[in-house]
Amino acid sequence: MHHIYVDADACPVKPEVLKVAERLGIEVTFVANSGLRPSRDPMVHNVIVSSAFDAADNWIAEHAGPGDVVVTADVPLAVRCVATGAFVTGPTGRVFDDTNIGMASAMRDLGAHLRETGESKGYNAAFGPKDRSRFLETFDRLCRRAKAVTPPPGE
Repeated sequence: MHHIYVDADACPVKPEVLKVAERLGIEVTFVANSGLRPSRDPMVHNVIVSSAFDAADNWIAEHAGPGDVVVTADVPLAVRCVATGAFVTGPTGRVFDDTNIGMASAMRDLGAHLRETGESKGYNAAFGPKDRSRFLETFDRLCRRAKAVTPPPGE
């Protein structure tokens, strides 16, 4: 069954996720540590997890599998989801897959080390319209690919 899982805490692309999911008929689950806006759409689910460290990430990693699509900016979660066969993208449209997940993980670790040693301030670039557009294009492509390689429910 096709499913979209969104690491929803501070996710800036929720409206884009809903737009593509509705058009393609794919269920969406937003997972967060705090409140989410409820939806009347039966294809949209909200899961509120505890405030424990990585609770949302752990929930998504336990549920995502082959052919699912995951939206997260969290590289360690992306590593776990790629390993299950899920299609993974960040909110800026960056795709995580077998060809680049090792480098993404290494660069994350290097960045953390540089911040810890004071070599880097670690500022993130502002999220802008180009990021939103790139995400929408990438997300639509991944969802279509997921539908093409995964049989629909009941088959």
